[in-house]
Parts: sequence; C-alpha cells; structure tokens
Amino acid sequence: MNKNQDNTCEDKKRILNILQRLSAFQQQDYDISSGRILGSMITKIHPIAKQAYMQFIETNIGDPGLCPGTKQMETDFIDFLLSMLHAPTQASGHIVSGGTEGNITAIWITKEITKKKEIIIPASAHFSFQKIASLMNIRVKTLPLTKSYVLDITNVKKSISKDTAAIVGIAGSTDLGTIDPIEELGEICADEHIFLHIDAAFGGFVIPYLKELGYPIGSFDFSIPGVSSISIDAHKMGQAPIPLGTLLLREQEWIETISVKSPCISIDKQAGFLGTRSGGSLAAGYTMIQYLGHQGFKEIIKRCMEATKYTAKRIEEIGLSLVLPPTMNLIAVRLQHPQKITHLLEQEKWKVNAMPHLQSIRIVCMPHVTPAVIDEFIPVLESVCKKEGEL
Repeated sequence: MNKNQDNTCEDKKRILNILQRLSAFQQQDYDISSGRILGSMITKIHPIAKQAYMQFIETNIGDPGLCPGTKQMETDFIDFLLSMLHAPTQASGHIVSGGTEGNITAIWITKEITKKKEIIIPASAHFSFQKIASLMNIRVKTLPLTKSYVLDITNVKKSISKDTAAIVGIAGSTDLGTIDPIEELGEICADEHIFLHIDAAFGGFVIPYLKELGYPIGSFDFSIPGVSSISIDAHKMGQAPIPLGTLLLREQEWIETISVKSPCISIDKQAGFLGTRSGGSLAAGYTMIQYLGHQGFKEIIKRCMEATKYTAKRIEEIGLSLVLPPTMNLIAVRLQHPQKITHLLEQEKWKVNAMPHLQSIRIVCMPHVTPAVIDEFIPVLESVCKKEGEL
C-alpha cells in the first residue's frame, strides 16, 4: 500500500469517527418525526424544502451582487407574504433570522425615524422585547391584559407620552395564541401618528387562513391603515427550516434608515441587523409557498385546528381544563405544578412547555401533531397527573 492509499484510509477513518460522533449527538435530541415534541413551534420539514435548502446552502442574500438569482427569489418570497397580508404597493420586506430579529429591526427603524426611546407593549409580548430594551436603551411600558389575555385597550391612550416611538400588538401570542385588538390599536396609532408594530411571528401564517375557514378572527394586517410593520416567521407554520423570518414594512423607504455603506461587498449599502444571510432557508421557504400555495396552507391550518379541537376534547375528558378556549392551534392546560408535570412527561419522552406564570403547560398542534399522536399522549398525561394529585 502506497502513501496516498494510507492517507485515503486514514481520512475515511476520521470521517467515520466524526459521523459517529454526530450520530451520538443527534440521538440525544428529540425527533420531530416521533410526534413527541408537543410544546414547540417547529415542525417536520418537507423533503422538497430540504432539497432546496441544500441547493442554495452556499448562497448569501447579504451580497446580492454575487447571488442575483437568490435576491430575486427573496423578492418573490416577500411579495407572496405582502399579498397574503394585504400590503399596499409601496410596501417592502426584509429577510431576518426570526421573530426576535424582526422585532429588534422594527423597533430599530422606529427609533431611527422618530428619535424617541419609549415603546408600549402588552404583558403577553415575547421576551425579545427585553433584549430590545437592553440593546437600544429603550424604555418599555408593559400594559396589563384583560381576562381574555389580550391587551386591555382602555390603558393604551393614557400610556402614550411625548417619548412614545411605537406600540406593539401581538397576533398569536407565544403563551396562548391570543390576538390583541389590532383594529383599535391601529385607530389609536393613526390618530396619534405612532408606529404600530405587529408581532405575528406565529400567527402570521395562521390567522389569514383561519379567517377564510370561517373562524371569528379579527384583522391584524396591513388592511388596517395604522399598522406599520409585521414580523412573521416561515420557520413556524410556514414549515421552512430554521432560520427564516421576515419583517414587512408599510413603506419601502424605511429600510434605508438602517442602511450603512458596505464597501467590501457587491452593493453600496446594506440594511438590517445581520450581514451574511444564508440563502438556504430562503430557498426552502420559497419552495414551500410555491409547492403549497394559499390553498395548501389553508388545508394545513384546517387540519391543525381539527387536531387542536380534538386535543382540547381529550384533555377535558380526563378531567383537566384549559386556560382559554383555543384561538388558534395552541392550547394551555391548567395545572397546579406545571414544571413538575413537564419534568415527569420528559421522563416518558414527551416534550411540552411549562408556563408557571399561567400555571399551565403549552401544547402546540403543529402539522406533525395528529389525533393519533394525541391518543398516545393523553394516557401518559393522565397517568402522570393522577400520580401527582392533579386529577
């Protein structure tokens, strides 16, 4: 055996060793395909989306001169979302890593435009707004919720000050999937000339189709004149791989407020929080909107809501109750000791999320959570709850 052959054999051994280590790491993770991830807003990725991801894995949206085709795909993807959310012709969008970056970017733009340092958020707002407060030296006013766990609109006007840059509304809260009274917020923000940002990271791909399916859901999008921006994640109900979020803006020119000169790449100015942005997730998201279209997403939401109703029914049958009737495909189950129950369910290889502040656990009926999966889960939940005196 010559030296080259020795090197080849050694290389194969090293690769095999690395792959074995990767497999060991992966075996520690929960597998979405098992259906046992019940508390997360991620779901199984379609094979065609995986193929698209790999095809564009080496592209960079942040340097569109090198990747003009990927840049066009970004434009087409954003146009689909703008259309879905009834945006005006002058609207635009920007690909971000997810809801956190979308929220950060929206408030960053607001701060640059208004030169003010205060925002108003509901108590149900995502924890990313705590990061915003720290990063941007922003003062956050947190307003209470109603008994239905939505923003109490009666407190909004009196909370506005001369320093208020923006108000935030939630369309699909992380805890309960609730939707704030966006139409009323829109009227207030239009009257007061205040930026209104909607965090629809989860709800953005759900609410439009719930309305089409006849659910009593209010408007939340650009059809409301006061809405300035919307954050929406495709890696949640858009079924794209992580990371893929989008910040949509009513006025295209606003993105220029956070653009800087970029002499080392193929464009003169670059906008946004991130520089390098992978085209892989974008390609996968684009593939899903082309493959499913509006009708395909509508059918998926219909199935998810049917699974949600079934889950609620099974939970109530064993004697547990819900915090609220579900607004969308998310359920919170009342428990005295949610963290303890979550830990015991994890020992049985079921993953839900504990929400101690609501004395509940969260179940998100993503597309991989079917009635058959719920039929496996309910006896385990019942057994664990009986042992802990919850039933």
